Amino acid sequence: MQGSLGEKINQGGTADIHAWAPGQVVKLFKEGFPLRLGRQEARMTRAVFAGGLPAPEVFGEVTLDGRFGIVLGRLDGPTLLQLTRSGGVTFAQAGAILASLGLSIHRMAPPPEAIDLRRWMDSAFRHSGGIVPKHIASGIRALIDRLQQPGDGLCHGDIHPNNVIMTTDGPRLIDWTFSIRAPAALDHGLTHIGLTEFALDITDNPQRPLAVNAAAQSEYARLSGTPIAALTQAMETWLPIAIVRYFLIMGGPTSERWRRMMQRAEAALRPQD
Repeated sequence: MQGSLGEKINQGGTADIHAWAPGQVVKLFKEGFPLRLGRQEARMTRAVFAGGLPAPEVFGEVTLDGRFGIVLGRLDGPTLLQLTRSGGVTFAQAGAILASLGLSIHRMAPPPEAIDLRRWMDSAFRHSGGIVPKHIASGIRALIDRLQQPGDGLCHGDIHPNNVIMTTDGPRLIDWTFSIRAPAALDHGLTHIGLTEFALDITDNPQRPLAVNAAAQSEYARLSGTPIAALTQAMETWLPIAIVRYFLIMGGPTSERWRRMMQRAEAALRPQD
């Protein structure tokens, strides 16, 4: 592809973002990041952009010094997280933006590129090096088989304020690596865990992610016409699966909090008297 590696614009846990060509950037995955996941992100980002979702445009794929990269349209603007930190948006406004983005995703028919949740979990368990005990993995598979329906929709899998870029054309959602075919309740559970558990280990203000999550759930219920109690109940049913999936993505227990979360998932999988 025409373009060359320019200045580093941003970096995350799995990739660095560099300038590439006018109006373009390259998301260059770090050494050791699974190639299958990088290519899946490219496929899914193309598919959802073509379907009209607010995702970046994909211009191509490259390999530089053994690192896989996706050439994307450049999205200029602060992240939603940066705006909540600076006071540029309120916590309620941030939650409403997450809810609106989530609903637009959940209303889209899953493209053929979307991987079924059960298939994704099976692959993740195989590649995880046994970080999830076998009895928990078996319980999660059984729970998915009981809950998942043929008509399940599309989930982004990682909706949170740092994955939303506020451009002059509106919010855009990035990082489609872990998008899957699953019910909306799983996406709610993943966002809930990210904002009420994971974020608490890294935030400068614990009230911010908690308030954003509460606002997102409330606004999603309003926009979708779903009673908040029903939305919460559905989310909690899928929460053990969300916890274990997050655990697999993170590569194991990164803090004492996550050990407790896995214990919570294990307890939820036990037969109830």
